[in-house]
Amino acid sequence: MDSHRAKTLILGVGNILLRDEGIGVRVVEYLQQQTLPEGIELVDGGTAGADLIDVLADRKTIIIIDAVDSDKPAGTILKLTPDDLAPQSPNPLSLHDLDIPQTLAMTKMLNCAPKNVIIFGVVPECVVPGMELSKTLAQLVPTIADTVFEAASMR
Repeated sequence: MDSHRAKTLILGVGNILLRDEGIGVRVVEYLQQQTLPEGIELVDGGTAGADLIDVLADRKTIIIIDAVDSDKPAGTILKLTPDDLAPQSPNPLSLHDLDIPQTLAMTKMLNCAPKNVIIFGVVPECVVPGMELSKTLAQLVPTIADTVFEAASMR
């Protein structure tokens, strides 16, 4: 493990060109304006998949923020595991082909898997072309950030 690498990674993923689909990236952008505790690194993962293997490798904890498809109301924050996003499940939750479960599986095969993976899925309100979050999700960004920091501090 790289001794200079932060033990906890907060990874925001999503497509910012599809409004609420970019919630993970928007939360990371918000967190970049905050004072981070030592040992936490922020990464905007965009829509990358396997390109993230090196970023994920050998971390103690990874917290991923992403938009998820759910019948819950828009703005609902769901705490998930990688298995919840697995493509073999009947209704995978990921709104895009980010392939986070496959990327995490690859880290296992390469013997560099993170020890803990927490996923915060946020139910979007509006997934259409555009750069702005819906009002519902824009108002939730600080709450999501607090939830992520709370999870990071428990690790």
